[in-house]
Amino acid sequence: MLPDPQILIKIVETEMPFGKYKGSRLCNLPVSYLEWFQRKGFPQGKLGVLLETIYEIKLNGLEYLLDPLKKNSF
Repeated sequence: MLPDPQILIKIVETEMPFGKYKGSRLCNLPVSYLEWFQRKGFPQGKLGVLLETIYEIKLNGLEYLLDPLKKNSF
């Protein structure tokens, strides 16, 4: 089952609102930063869902799913 396309669009368009990578698009966050969240706990709400989703995408080598969206977004 593929992730909800709207979630994928949000991952490509949404910028990290705080922290070391503030202003970076969620799809461009390094795996090490996402692993840190995985260990410490993802934020509550929509941001947490998006971060957890991009973590799973990167962990499972599915970043290619975002390529067509990146081309249309940047």
